[in-house]
Amino acid sequence: MIPTLSLVLAAAGVFNPWCSAASAATLEHNEFDATLLAPYHGDVRDARTFTLSFEYPGLQAGRKARRPVTWRLELVTPSGRRVAQWQGRLALGGTPRDVAVRWSGILAGRRPTPGIYRVRLHAASGSETADQAWDIAVGSVPTPALPAFSPLPTGRARMMAMPAPGALPYTVYYGNLHSQTRDSDGGGPVDNCHGAQDPQTAPYGPDAAYPYARRHGLDFLMVSEHNHMYDGSDGTNPDADPAQAKALYRAGLKTARDYSDANPGFLALYGMEWGVIGNGGHLNIFDSDELLGWEKNGKGELLADTPTAKSDYAALYALMRQRGLTGQFNHPALTGQFTVNGTPLAYTPDGDAVMALCEVVNSSAFSVSENEGETRRSNFELACNKLLEAGYHVAFSSNQDNHCANWGASYSNRSAVLIPNGVPLTRASFLEAVRARRVFATMDKDAQVVLTANGHLMGERFDNTGALRLQVAYASATGRQAATVAIIEGVPGRNGDVSQLSDKADVTTAPAPGAHFYYAKVTQDDGKILWSAPVWVTQQP
Repeated sequence: MIPTLSLVLAAAGVFNPWCSAASAATLEHNEFDATLLAPYHGDVRDARTFTLSFEYPGLQAGRKARRPVTWRLELVTPSGRRVAQWQGRLALGGTPRDVAVRWSGILAGRRPTPGIYRVRLHAASGSETADQAWDIAVGSVPTPALPAFSPLPTGRARMMAMPAPGALPYTVYYGNLHSQTRDSDGGGPVDNCHGAQDPQTAPYGPDAAYPYARRHGLDFLMVSEHNHMYDGSDGTNPDADPAQAKALYRAGLKTARDYSDANPGFLALYGMEWGVIGNGGHLNIFDSDELLGWEKNGKGELLADTPTAKSDYAALYALMRQRGLTGQFNHPALTGQFTVNGTPLAYTPDGDAVMALCEVVNSSAFSVSENEGETRRSNFELACNKLLEAGYHVAFSSNQDNHCANWGASYSNRSAVLIPNGVPLTRASFLEAVRARRVFATMDKDAQVVLTANGHLMGERFDNTGALRLQVAYASATGRQAATVAIIEGVPGRNGDVSQLSDKADVTTAPAPGAHFYYAKVTQDDGKILWSAPVWVTQQP
């Protein structure tokens, strides 16, 4: 019998004065959001408190503005059996709401069998849904054995200044590939930032973002402005000047180039976050010197360099491929996003050629933390796995989507790229690494993970005959230990579900003939997770 706790809550509807001042800016972010904080370890024996956070940016106070929310929280055993459930409902108004759910650490009157359990949240507000899942440790879980690994040198020498003998010939650089400034709806001062800003009204632009990120230890920062806000609005500004919109984009590119040139060792990137959330989906384009868009002013003049039809992802992928551009799926949802011919997360050959990364974790886009203390974060591994199963060759990234002036400082998560030793970190070397998928995602800026398959580095695609040996290497500069290792396998183009191949860091398998992908997932003893890039293997008969 599954114990059920039903909680019924009502939102207080406290007025947020920012909402009226920035109502236009919140249109792009006017969507239901739910996050789950599930402590990896219990506080007393295995007892712990799960925190559910709900938000709907753009809602204002008042009964008519409230949105009903229903939620269900489940505890699942390592074998996949649901053993506990909590559920409830609330009315969400103009301020975020938290719900605390306490688990005693007891199941059916006794201590549960030790292992790695999963906590799953499903929440809905109208037709909008959110799903989150995190693993937790219950009882004493054996520490996995790991292969010997010489940590790779890093851009700021957190681990090693020089490569060790026999180490892989790469240097790791850590950064944030998703942020906004005043060029669109970001750049709000942290002492008065409650969400997205009215476009081009905040005090801080790219010229402030890059030095801030560099001071806070990042090796690179991508400023990714909403492509449809260069007219100074979240809708369409009929009086907008196309020349001014295009000049602003070019100015951002120049700011990034100038800052990188003046600060060797730090890479300033500037580009666009293309698309809308409603009936769309956001993706970053890292390397376009053209502003792509669909907005037109009252005279019918395009407010961009190059026309792209709104929410036409097949056409966008084709244009990106023609231009040789590189993209990242931002905070992908399982439904209603990146739709082609009615299918969400749909595969196209053009999309596969240009989309290199998928955000697996984002910290809160509206965090004001400057000490990496943000607890709200979203997990998109389910959607990234769907993209991999659809046939996309994407590696994982982990970013912050900063809208306040705390670029890279809200949490300890980072995207990491592997650059050949002796090659400086530049736009060209960064793009080469991303296109090769020499990337890993981490919730700990001081850790690294590398997956190899028969000596092939993560990100590679290769044919294989006979046995396949998969090895997971992990290192921490702060003394953290790996608590669990999982090697995940799937089949590109199957459009099915991934599965766990092994909980060992060194495993040999005999794949069935055909295409496969594998990636590693390491959970540290503090609950922070690292994801390697996949390897793609075509097993010969």
